[in-house]
Amino acid sequence: MSSGDSSFSCEDKLFLLRLARSAMEAKLLKKSAPDLGTLPGSLNVTASCFVTLHTKGGELRGCIGNIGGFEPLGSNVLHNAVNSAFRDPRFAPVSSIEELNRLEIEISILTAPEKIASLDEFIVGEHGIIIQKGGASAVFLPQVAPEQGWDKNTTLTHLSMKAGMSPDAWREKGAEFSVFRAIVFAEKDFKGEIN
Repeated sequence: MSSGDSSFSCEDKLFLLRLARSAMEAKLLKKSAPDLGTLPGSLNVTASCFVTLHTKGGELRGCIGNIGGFEPLGSNVLHNAVNSAFRDPRFAPVSSIEELNRLEIEISILTAPEKIASLDEFIVGEHGIIIQKGGASAVFLPQVAPEQGWDKNTTLTHLSMKAGMSPDAWREKGAEFSVFRAIVFAEKDFKGEIN
């Protein structure tokens, strides 16, 4: 499983970060979404992604994405940015340009998930993880566990609870897991280059 980080240049990453911010600004100002006609060819790939919003203090403010990309990456970033700012059910919608300007954007581009036979294959901080059991499922991006200071067992316990299952559901028969990697970049990585 390769992260594929080299397939996206700094210019590509900057383009996607600017696209995400422009999409949220357009929604706030009731304008048309940004035109994807200028999308660089290197970004005209089908890929899953998540767009995460943090306050300047590092608190989560929104995070929406998908597993199993079905649309070009540019469209996916655009839609997930808007959904992260305005449709994450855990938070009130972003209400002003001033509030948006106080938020940092982070984008995670995901590799295709791969089922694993054993949780020994899950490496905390390197892999994102998906649990599925019955009709319930949940996902954590690779950066979640390190940001929270969680070890493997704690990560899996929180993942089970996020899916609406018992804390120990990850230990039970029928729980299935997939892992993925992510290329993660944020506006803070490009200080002075985002405008």
